[in-house]
Amino acid sequence: MLNLTLNWQSAGTLAVAAFAASVAVRRVGAPSPRRVNVGLVLREAAVVVGLFAIWQYAGQISVMSGDGAYARGEAIWNAERWLHLPSEARVQGWALPHPWLIQGADYYYASLHFGAVIALLIWLFLRHREAYPWVRMTLVLVTAWSLLVQLIPVAPPRLLPDDGMVDVAVQYGQSVYGTTIGGLQADSYSAMPSVHVAWCVLVAVAVIKVSRSRWRWLVLAHPILTVAVVVVTANHYWLDGVAAIALLLLAYLVQWYAARSRAAYLLRRAVVSGVGAEGGAEAPLGSPPAPVRAVSGRGD
Repeated sequence: MLNLTLNWQSAGTLAVAAFAASVAVRRVGAPSPRRVNVGLVLREAAVVVGLFAIWQYAGQISVMSGDGAYARGEAIWNAERWLHLPSEARVQGWALPHPWLIQGADYYYASLHFGAVIALLIWLFLRHREAYPWVRMTLVLVTAWSLLVQLIPVAPPRLLPDDGMVDVAVQYGQSVYGTTIGGLQADSYSAMPSVHVAWCVLVAVAVIKVSRSRWRWLVLAHPILTVAVVVVTANHYWLDGVAAIALLLLAYLVQWYAARSRAAYLLRRAVVSGVGAEGGAEAPLGSPPAPVRAVSGRGD
């Protein structure tokens, strides 16, 4: 898997190289639309791979200390029982008699996590460039905040000894945890929050908001399947998903507030500029007032 074969050093080096290449492509030689587009692609690749490098590094820090991880996992489990949430063990129990379903869930967990986000970014960059910055910034914010929370180790349900859940990925030889490949061990204690859930909801919201196809609502199957998969594979608690969605909503709120503040600032500057122009020279009698440029309330 990508998160096992590309460690943070390699990803960081690749990000720096891609960014340097983007600068070189845009500044060396005669400017052209093709060179600008190539430079933009390299720059965006550098941003995404750089974010991935930070994720890998944060995962290694979390893996270094598992002190209290099991106690925190038990606390989340007990809180869910107090809240009368459905038992993850019962949900997994429905799937255990069907090996094909379990193996499919393991594969979905390991592959679609990155695949759907990468496909979304490529689609937006090529077909809906105006929406790309908004989605990219949302991805950066929610992932960065999730990583900060994940610095506090939390054992997932599959590692708790008394919750009755089975580590099905290990059972079927599909686990991405517990082995070291390419100098990196995947973080086994990053249950809270679920980045899988945050990303799948982000993908669904972006597609529904940007696309105008009547088929766009089918993308809702992705978050529904992802939530089912993370529970059936015993990699996350229900509350991990709740926390992830809360961080995603916070990312949307921060961007909305930033866009609103920027629009208000531009409007004030436009009004001040108009007043300054009127003060410098009196407009001819009967002429229309100085136009104020409309400012869009939508941010990047």
